[in-house]
Amino acid sequence: MKWLYRIGSALMALMFAAPLVWMLVVSVKEEGMKIITVLDWFKPPYSLAVYQEVLTTTKLSQWTINSLLVAVIVTVLTVIFAAMAGFALSKVPFRYRTFMFFFILGGLLIPGEATIIPLYQVAKDLHLLNSYSGLIIPALASPVAVIVLKSFFDGIPNDLLESVQMDGGGIWRIFMNIMLPLTRPAMASMAILTFIGSWNNFLWPFLSITDDNLFTLPMGIPTLMGQYSEDYVKPMVINAVASVPIIILFIIFEKQIVKGISMSGIKG
Repeated sequence: MKWLYRIGSALMALMFAAPLVWMLVVSVKEEGMKIITVLDWFKPPYSLAVYQEVLTTTKLSQWTINSLLVAVIVTVLTVIFAAMAGFALSKVPFRYRTFMFFFILGGLLIPGEATIIPLYQVAKDLHLLNSYSGLIIPALASPVAVIVLKSFFDGIPNDLLESVQMDGGGIWRIFMNIMLPLTRPAMASMAILTFIGSWNNFLWPFLSITDDNLFTLPMGIPTLMGQYSEDYVKPMVINAVASVPIIILFIIFEKQIVKGISMSGIKG
């Protein structure tokens, strides 16, 4: 039976890898090539001239930098805030702690589209539109990250914390020296999922940004695709450049991504 699973896994891998391979192969073809059969797509000559043209004549590189900057800052700050909130909800006794937990949990029941208009109005009143701050600050609240990290903090025995307190350690020392190292796998998983979510975010940048110098990739790519709708090579080059960072991230952190998806219960 093992060989059946291996064959099935290989076929599934080929099926999912085929669009990626197709994109990379077409992206290194020359413009205006004559295509008669499918095999003609894979025949030489190959060229990187279209890559150079796209990177020098469009703002794709600037949009890539914007996406990386926003995604990295959002990821770092989200994990920090979620870790502190999860630790407080799990190990710090205070009034209405249970209420706060269910209040944050209730945030998962509200679709993002339902809050987009009030969020836009608040961002407008605070003069956050058309700025990096406007892209970053609204993305920092993550109920999923808080709940996932709280569940990991709950799994750490209180006896360990009490022993540190008996040695004179305060809340901050417990959080920094005990809790964070023990929950490093969970934090890494949430960081990866947060990065991917920020990288692919389209709706909020589309509403809050009108300056094309501040576009992120999900918002800027459709404008280029409209210009090159009659060509095959340039759209593939654009998508290849936009996919490289996230592909590298997946290759490096494949195990953490799978673990993060299984821990958070995210599907699809």
